[in-house]
Amino acid sequence: MFMKLQGRKCLVVGAGRVGEPKISGLADTGACVRVVALQASAAVRQWAGCGKIQLELREYRAGDLQDIFLAVVATSSRALNAAVYGDAQQRGVLCNVVDDPPHCDFFYPAVVQRGDLQIAVSTAGQSPSLAQKLRQQLERQFGPGYASWVAELGKIRKEVLASNLQPERKRDLLHSLASREAFQSALAEHNQSNGRKETT
Repeated sequence: MFMKLQGRKCLVVGAGRVGEPKISGLADTGACVRVVALQASAAVRQWAGCGKIQLELREYRAGDLQDIFLAVVATSSRALNAAVYGDAQQRGVLCNVVDDPPHCDFFYPAVVQRGDLQIAVSTAGQSPSLAQKLRQQLERQFGPGYASWVAELGKIRKEVLASNLQPERKRDLLHSLASREAFQSALAEHNQSNGRKETT
């Protein structure tokens, strides 16, 4: 499931080595990120200082989940993690306790991102290491060239859908444009274009 979190209120409990990447990832989506922790890493403090997130250096309280859409718990206290998850369940807040699958409503996948193309791999929390290895393989298989190709496909798709072609012809054309052969042709053309620019 890919969720649009822009403008959504998200809470992260914990701001150390484990919490830091979760905070960064949520902030990058455009979510309104509030962090509650007794201590925070230098990076988290810096993000708070420039207004990227809201940071409160104090103990967690159940009321922190008021009006929260999604919560991530990343502390070293199993008791606190379980307590936050229990509070989230009572309030109907989606919650992920990092590295604790039984206390998760959702899992963080390993993601390969090439522009608007996202490929997510999940083992439902059973083996994050395997998910990371598969992500690395996919990164090699789906190189940076896919970013520009997906952007170009988006433009072409709008033109095709706005055309007077028959629905079946539109579908067939869009499927053919999304083939590996079409990508390889587009990538070769892109490389040739870059080569001409470098020689001029």
